[in-house]
Amino acid sequence: MEFTPSDKVQQMATGIFTELARRKRSASAQGIEVIDLSVGSPDLPPPPLVAEQLASSAQHAENYGYALGGTREFHEAVSHFYRRRYGVELDPEEEVLQTMGSQDGLAHLALAVINPGDYVLIPDPGYPIYEAGVVLAGGKVYPLPLREENGYLPQLDQVPDEIVARTKMMILSYPGNPVPAMADAAFFEEAIRFAKRHNILIVHDFAYSELIFDGRPRLSFMAIPGAREVGIEFNSLSKTFNMAGCRIGYAVGHSGVLRALGMLKSNIDYGVFLPVQQAATAALMADDRLLDTQVKEYEARRDTLISGLARVGWEVAKSPATMFVWAKIPAGWTSRELAFALIEQAGVAVVPGDAFGRQGEGYVRIALVQPSGRLAEAAERIGRFLRRDDLRSQNQP
Repeated sequence: MEFTPSDKVQQMATGIFTELARRKRSASAQGIEVIDLSVGSPDLPPPPLVAEQLASSAQHAENYGYALGGTREFHEAVSHFYRRRYGVELDPEEEVLQTMGSQDGLAHLALAVINPGDYVLIPDPGYPIYEAGVVLAGGKVYPLPLREENGYLPQLDQVPDEIVARTKMMILSYPGNPVPAMADAAFFEEAIRFAKRHNILIVHDFAYSELIFDGRPRLSFMAIPGAREVGIEFNSLSKTFNMAGCRIGYAVGHSGVLRALGMLKSNIDYGVFLPVQQAATAALMADDRLLDTQVKEYEARRDTLISGLARVGWEVAKSPATMFVWAKIPAGWTSRELAFALIEQAGVAVVPGDAFGRQGEGYVRIALVQPSGRLAEAAERIGRFLRRDDLRSQNQP
């Protein structure tokens, strides 16, 4: 039979990531060793206690049945973690919901919250699942431009009244992906006032909550007065504890929204494998020095890359957080042209900024997912490429 995917699937923007993968394979086939800085998957191992607990729990036959949601111990560990790290008190029974990673929750939330035709405000540039989740639910997306001159904060007063009137939900993420910007309490307070005035749910993606650099404070949206009345926050163990493949995360905040998402998910999955839950519980309750060590590693990687690029003439802003550098590209290139050329001519893979929305044009995202030595080599390769390009430009008639 001749198969055609659904209209919703065809709306999903996967083309650029497929093209990047194809070009990386092609470069490798030609003998080019590609330094892959395109995928935001941690290369660091999880804390040893995670593997130890996982191995121990996997020995017990009773752990192989359906989990049917998050365990009480996991929910209490999340509550303890939020109190310890962000000064936020949570009811573990009513204000915590386990998910199969934050992406799982973000993908399904719109199905639990909006109706076809409702608008959702999403950041541009933004993580692709934000738009995909809305498309799956039959909603409409209205992009919130994140521009450098505004500190990468959306200008909520510039959203047209007719869009606001039809908006059910707004997604924010600080620090975010691909833009590693930070928001302060004043911005969150403004967002809460906006949400209350227009009856809009705020969804804060806090997946990079523990990758914040240079002694900056960690600010959970839930720490702002009034936040849990209008919003929820997603968090994950993927980046915090390098457990990306385990697929475990959680949402906290507005109990009614969490109940709706939980009801939806009870019809979709049967929860996270119990040994994974038990390993995640151990991680959340572990000594905070593990987190501090990881932050220092990513800071060192960031500094290595930024200084290396500066030495070859590419001045890039210093990321305040996350495992990404959001780099404004040299003049004369589009984001895709530069990203493709770096793979094919320098053996360095990055993501063009327009993969994350129209406002991403003029930037590339560079993931700090290689040791400092490899990042230094990547900067040197990029420098050689840029020098060759300059020579070609000078020799053109």
